[in-house]
Amino acid sequence: MEREQSVAPHGGEIPRFGSPTDAERYDVGAPDDTEMAEQRAEGATGRSGIGRAIREIVETVVLAAVIFVAVRAVVLNFKVDGPSMMPSLVNEEMLLVNRNLYFHFDQNDLWNLLPGDDREGEDIVYPFHPPERGDIIVFDPPTLVPSSQPYIKRVIGMPGDVIEVRNGNVLVNDIELDEPYIASGITECTTDRFCGPTTVPEGTVYVMGDNRSNSTDSRVFGPVPVDDIIGKAWLTYWPMSLFDLVPHYDYPELSE
Repeated sequence: MEREQSVAPHGGEIPRFGSPTDAERYDVGAPDDTEMAEQRAEGATGRSGIGRAIREIVETVVLAAVIFVAVRAVVLNFKVDGPSMMPSLVNEEMLLVNRNLYFHFDQNDLWNLLPGDDREGEDIVYPFHPPERGDIIVFDPPTLVPSSQPYIKRVIGMPGDVIEVRNGNVLVNDIELDEPYIASGITECTTDRFCGPTTVPEGTVYVMGDNRSNSTDSRVFGPVPVDDIIGKAWLTYWPMSLFDLVPHYDYPELSE
């Protein structure tokens, strides 16, 4: 007797015992390829996010270091110590000092590096400008005074000027200065060596504090070599109530 052959609906075969069904093949509890790809992407994203954060931190630190070095190459901070520049500057006032403004070099030293005859003497060049009368400058302490701290004073005399203190006034090239910035209005001097008449040598400047009755300056230690100047006082930044540009001064009576 022949066995009847079973036929699946729509012409399909009935699944044999032990073979996976469609439900088993597509078990909702097992992750499919899309889910696995998403999980891998999420893991890669997390790792790349950490790496990117570390890279940004390193870049920020490097950039901050570069900016710090660049700023320090241009300006220095300086604290006024004492009352010698009152009333223009007060004790413990914090300043920024432009250290490159007076940069200079001997041009002959460069020319002498080339083959040929050497040039004699000096040919000093200031890419910006040399110290000017009325500038408030910071400079290394003179060798005649027992101090290791920089000084801050105002430039009164330039190279070639004849400086004299007479009857409580300062004269430059026999012209009396109008000095509205000084504290007492009177300039005294206890030595004839630097109080005049004295000629300011080349490569130096004559300086005084604005508080003439309480200032150790060129009246005591003489003119200051330009090479000893650290820079020009530029900006007061502390205390904030004094935030402003440092008050320099021009002398119209000497330009007439």
